[in-house]
Amino acid sequence: MTDRHHLLVHGATFAAVGDRGDISGVRGGNSPDGLFVRDARHLSRWQLTVDGALPEALTPVADGDAARCVLVPRGGRQEPPAHTLFREQAVGDSSFVESLRVTNNRPVPTTVRLAITADADFTDQFELRSDHRTYTKTGVVRSRQVLDDGVEFSYRRGEWRSCTTITADPAPDGVEETGTGARRLVWTLDLEPHGTAELILRVMARPHGEKRALRVPRSPAALNEQLLSLEGEFMEGVAFPTGWPELAAACARGLADLAALQVPATGPDGEDLRVPAAGAPWFLTLLGRDALLTSLFALPYRPRLAAATLPALAATQAVETGATSVAQPGKIVHEVRHGELAHFGQVPFARYYGSIDATPLFLVLLGAYVERTGDTALARRLEPHARAGIGWMLDHGGLTSRGYLVYRADRGGLANQNWKDSPGAICSADGTRATGPVMAAGAQGYAYDALRRTAWIARTVWEDQTYAALLEQAAADLRDRFQRDFWMREHSFPALALDGNGRQVDALASDAGHLLWSGLLDKEYGELVGRRLLEPDFFSGWGVRTLAAGQAAYHPLSYHRGSVWPHDNALITLGLARYGLHDEARTVAHALVDAATATGHRLPEVIAGYGRGTHAEPVPYPHACVRESRSAAAPLALLTAVGGA
Repeated sequence: MTDRHHLLVHGATFAAVGDRGDISGVRGGNSPDGLFVRDARHLSRWQLTVDGALPEALTPVADGDAARCVLVPRGGRQEPPAHTLFREQAVGDSSFVESLRVTNNRPVPTTVRLAITADADFTDQFELRSDHRTYTKTGVVRSRQVLDDGVEFSYRRGEWRSCTTITADPAPDGVEETGTGARRLVWTLDLEPHGTAELILRVMARPHGEKRALRVPRSPAALNEQLLSLEGEFMEGVAFPTGWPELAAACARGLADLAALQVPATGPDGEDLRVPAAGAPWFLTLLGRDALLTSLFALPYRPRLAAATLPALAATQAVETGATSVAQPGKIVHEVRHGELAHFGQVPFARYYGSIDATPLFLVLLGAYVERTGDTALARRLEPHARAGIGWMLDHGGLTSRGYLVYRADRGGLANQNWKDSPGAICSADGTRATGPVMAAGAQGYAYDALRRTAWIARTVWEDQTYAALLEQAAADLRDRFQRDFWMREHSFPALALDGNGRQVDALASDAGHLLWSGLLDKEYGELVGRRLLEPDFFSGWGVRTLAAGQAAYHPLSYHRGSVWPHDNALITLGLARYGLHDEARTVAHALVDAATATGHRLPEVIAGYGRGTHAEPVPYPHACVRESRSAAAPLALLTAVGGA
C-alpha cells in the first residue's frame, strides 16, 4: 500500500486512514490502518467506491484532528468530473463518524451509485506488529447481521465478546455479501442538476468488558467540537512565551495532543481517572514510565495530570511476585493492556512490570507534585504505596544487595528494562551487549532523586524523622558509590551501565544527561558531562543523540543507538539548567523547537540522528509514534528550563 496513514486520536480510540479516507486492512508495514479501541481493530476495511470504481484524491487527507478529503471519479482532461465527493471523518470515544457529501457538477440530473465495503477482523494489535510472531486462537466465532440501517460484526472466543455496529442515515438501499466476510453498503442517489446529497455513517465499537451505554455523536463536526473544547481546556491559563512564538506553538500543539491522548484508568478506591497514554498508534494505553515523565514535564502547567497518574499507578502497584509479569511487591507497573491476547495470557502485558525505573519515577513525581501544589492529602493517601515503592527499591530492586537498581532480561518480555528498552540498546562502544544483571546509569539517578524526595515527604508530611534520615543516608551512599563505580576517567564521562560482573559498559550515551536532571553528579562532574553532550558527535543540531557518533555501536536510524528523542532531550535540558549550564540548555532547546517547527510544531517520538549540517530538515525515524505523550509534553519542559529565551 502506498497511501500514507493519517491518525485520528481521541482517548483510547484511534483510526488510521489513507489519503482517500479508506482503510485497507492490509497487514504488515510500520503502522497498519484501521479503527482501534483498547488494543483491537474494530474496523479492518472501510473502502469507498463510486459507480463501482475507486475515486481519486483531488485533495488528499491532511494531518489534523479530522480527516477531510475531496474525491472525484477517475478520468481525463477532456471530460471534467461528473461529480465531486467531500469526505470528512472523525473519531470519538469508541466511535467513528463519517460525513459523505456528493455534488453533481452537471446541469442535468444524474444517478450515482455509492458503496462502502466494511469489515471488522477484531485483530489484536500485537498480531499486527512486524515481529514475525503468530498466536493460536481456537474456538473463534465470527458473525455478521444485517440491520435495517446498516450491519453489525461480532466476534466471540470463549468468554471474550466484541462487536462493531455500522449504521447510516439515510439507510443503505442494500447490504451485499462480498465473498470475503466483508459487507458492502450501497446507495443509489438521484441528484438534481448541480444538486447535493449527504450520507452520515456511524460506527460504534464495543470492546470486550464494555458496560457503558455508548452513544455515537451525530456528525464529524460534533466530534471535532468535543475535541476542540477539550484542547481549549488543556491550554487555558498557560502563559505561552510571547518572545518565542515557535516554542509557544510547540507548547500549544503539545497540550492539544495531550488532551487527545487521555485514556481511562481507575484509582485505588475505584474512582474513574483520565491519564496520559504513551502514544499512538502502538501504545495508546497506560505505560508507567511514559505517564510519569509526561506528568513531570507538564507539572508546572497541568498538575492534574500528576494528580490522576499517581493514584492510577498506585492502584496497579504489585502486591505479590509474578514470574510472567515480572511483578514484585511494591513495583510500579510498566504496561497495562486490555486486548484479547493479554486477556488469555498469550502476551504478558495485561499488567506487566518489566521496568526498573517506573518505581523511582513514581516517587519522584509524588515528591515533585506535593512540593509544587502543596497537596499533602495525596501524599498521606499514597503513603503506603510510596513506602512499598521504597521497599521494592531497597529489596527486590537491588539497592541493598547490589548497591544499585538491577534488572535481568525477561525472555517473555523486555530484554532491557530502562527507558532504552530495545534489545541492543545497552551496549559497549563497540556494540557488544551487556550481559548478566544490568545496572543502568539513568535508573540510579532516578533512585537517588526518589530517595531524597521521599525523605522530604517523610519529614514534612508523614512526620517520620527516623525514616527520613534513613532515606537521606541511602541517597548519599548511592551518590558516592555511583561516582566511584560509573565514572570513566579516560572519558571524563559516566558509563552507560554496569554489567553483571560490575564492569563498565563504556558506550558514550545521552543517559548521562538524566543524571544532571536527577542531581546525582557532583558539580564538577556535572559540568563536564553537560558540555560534553554539546560536542558535535553527540549534538546533531536537532538535539542530543542517544549515542555519540563515531562509536562502532552508533547508527542514526537505530531506535536507541544514535537517534534523537525529544523527551530524552527535554530531561537533558532541565539537567543542564539545574547545573547552571544555561547557554547549553538554550542550545538544545532551540534545536528541539526548530525540529518541531519543521514538522508542524509537533515533536514525534523519535527522529533520526543525521546531522543538521548535511540534512536541512529532520529525518523521520520510520517506526516512530506520531503522537507521543512524552514528546507532546517536552516543549513544556523546555519552557520550564529556559523560559522564553
